[in-house]
Order: sequence, then structure tokens, then C-alpha cells
Amino acid sequence: MALKLYYDLLSQPSRALYIFFKICDIPFERKIVNLKNLEQYTPEFEEINPFKKVPVIEHNGFKLAESVGITRYICREFKVDDHWYPSDSKHQAKVDEYLEWQHLNTRLHCATYFLTKFLNPLMRGKPANPEKVADAEKHMSRCIDSIENVWLKDTLFLVGNTISVADIFGVCELEQPRMAGYEPRTGRPRLTAWMDRVAKETSPYYEEAHKFLNQIAAEKPAQQFNFKL
Repeated sequence: MALKLYYDLLSQPSRALYIFFKICDIPFERKIVNLKNLEQYTPEFEEINPFKKVPVIEHNGFKLAESVGITRYICREFKVDDHWYPSDSKHQAKVDEYLEWQHLNTRLHCATYFLTKFLNPLMRGKPANPEKVADAEKHMSRCIDSIENVWLKDTLFLVGNTISVADIFGVCELEQPRMAGYEPRTGRPRLTAWMDRVAKETSPYYEEAHKFLNQIAAEKPAQQFNFKL
């Protein structure tokens, strides 16, 4: 198999690519990089990606290590339905608008909250700093409100009324803070309906990608979530 995907489903963009590849029936070889065992820091993986992050693809010897770039590459190299990343210049630009916006918004703030409240305290064996958690939650909530009130104001999906890769990336980021006890759907009916819609459109792969996350969100089994330090 020519395409290899290095990933861990604890990673938001890894989940996005996993769902995208599966729903588009793109054949790939699974290369799981276990983040909780710090396999991203091994010399073997550093040869694949010197930035020591997932996801990464390897396609006939060509390596690419940035999830949005990977998505665009896959849409050029494989047969993918046009609605995922439209060929029309204006429609494509609107998908790109969200993909670029999310870097300093959805991705930044949801990841910061998750790290501040859940992952960093777990790895360090120390309680989270309440002030830092409150600040992270404030910025994240404002961002999610923008998705509710701006991006989803008049449309079924982030970019119009047809699902695109923007939606997959968006929901995967919004699922992440649930592991830290924050439910982004609360008080946001448009966002709730949209997330449910994306999950339905990408079923059963959405459920597959979020199985472990849902377990942590439901049970918060910190004692089972051990990191090698």
C-alpha cells in the first residue's frame, strides 16, 4: 500500500484525517504512534517527522507533516468527491477561510484548554492552576460562540449547506475539551445540531475515531491514562 498514515486518535488532526480518509474510501496503511508512550520522540519517528508530531503521511516516499496541507494534497492526488474541497475557486476559498481561521481560534483555544486543565496537570502530577484554566476557558468559549453565532448563523455546515473538510477539522477540535470536562454543545443549539449532523454524515468512522475520547470524557479514568515521563 503506497499511502501510510502515522497517527494517534488522541490527536485532533489525526482524527480528522482518519475520518476523511475512511469516508472517502482512500486506502492507507495504519501507522499508530502512541502519544501516551511518547513514541513521537523516538529516533525512528524523528526520521519520519523531525517536528515529532502527528499526523504525518508517507506516499511513495513523499512525506508531509501538516494536516491541512495533507488534506489538500490528498484531494489533488486521489479521487475525492468535490464537496469535500471544492474545485470552484470561490467555494474552495471559503473552505480555506475556515481552515486558516481555525489555527488561531478553534484549534488554539480548544487545545490550550485541554492542555491547561487536563493533560499538563496529568503529566506533571500537579493540580491545574485555576486562574489559567479560567482564562483558557474564557477564550475558548468566546471562540465557540463565534462558531455558533457567525460560522453557523445561516448555514447547515461551516461553509454553506454541504459538508466539507472544514467541518471534519472543526468538530474534531471541539470534541477535545470534552476530555477535560467541558461540553461545547451546552447552550449552543446550532452548534449541537451541526456537530450531530457531521457525525451522521461521517458515520461510522466518526464514532470509531472518537471511541477512546468518549471513554475518557465519560469516565475520566486518569489512572488508566498514564504517560511515560
